[in-house]
Amino acid sequence: MRTLRSCFIASLQNPISVPIKTRHKKPLISNPRRNLTLIKATAMDDSSETKTSYQNVVVMRHGDRLDNFDPTWVKTADRPWDPPLVQNGLSRAFLAGRTLRTLLPFPIHRVFVSPFLRCVETASEVVAALCTADDIPNAKSSADGVSIDPSKVKVSIENGLCEMLNKVAIRPDVAPKDKVFRFDLPQLEALLPNGTLDHTFEQIYKELPKWEETVTSTRTRYEHTIKTLADKCPSENLLLVTHGEGVGVSVSGFLEDTTVIEVDYCAYSELRRPISCKNGSFTAGNFEVLTKNGQTGVTFISNKQL
Repeated sequence: MRTLRSCFIASLQNPISVPIKTRHKKPLISNPRRNLTLIKATAMDDSSETKTSYQNVVVMRHGDRLDNFDPTWVKTADRPWDPPLVQNGLSRAFLAGRTLRTLLPFPIHRVFVSPFLRCVETASEVVAALCTADDIPNAKSSADGVSIDPSKVKVSIENGLCEMLNKVAIRPDVAPKDKVFRFDLPQLEALLPNGTLDHTFEQIYKELPKWEETVTSTRTRYEHTIKTLADKCPSENLLLVTHGEGVGVSVSGFLEDTTVIEVDYCAYSELRRPISCKNGSFTAGNFEVLTKNGQTGVTFISNKQL
């Protein structure tokens, strides 16, 4: 029997990576790799001929958050639970986007991002790099005179990718006093590169989770979000910008008997599944994890090694 081991953020003090540990010995959710999914398409190929291709999903952690480099920031911040990126974090995100554009053997068509500020800022830099029209080799961020082609990628905010809303990930003394996390979506959307925002995509999670959601329910949420976003866009390759826990789940949730140990800033995993299209319907196969241990900033081991 498959044992699904996911990850949780054990400490927020490490400025470069998130150490991950295992709490649960039992499977958290059903094995997502056992069944095929039939997806109805509304405006796709109506050909009776079966066409097969691959869908790719990249799941990335945000860049370097300010409060891990300036602990005094939280004392005066209006939203101490929602830190921005430091300048190095913006640069890391831009370079991560350039890496994806250069190294991935497929284009990214659509980006979904957690509503937390550090994730939106990360997505903005990554998307700018993905959409670069005239590459500037020495550019370290989107502020360095980079011009973009916004037709290349579309971006939407998704609540299902948000941080784990409990004291494991967010200290109670910095969480909102009423434990209600509020986001100004128009303000966040304005941070994204002009012309890339897609208002038409309906969020999977209309509301944020309640404070003190369990680790188990968080992991289930992340896995459900990954799968559902992919199902909604079967003909597109996706980039999901989220938190360390979400990246960990993207590996341990789809790779049997695996424990994620560490997730660096802007680390990412890569998933792939076959898609068959016939008569306007898509049949999706099972996701496989293409990420190699340590290769893209995600460290994981087989449970047999524990």
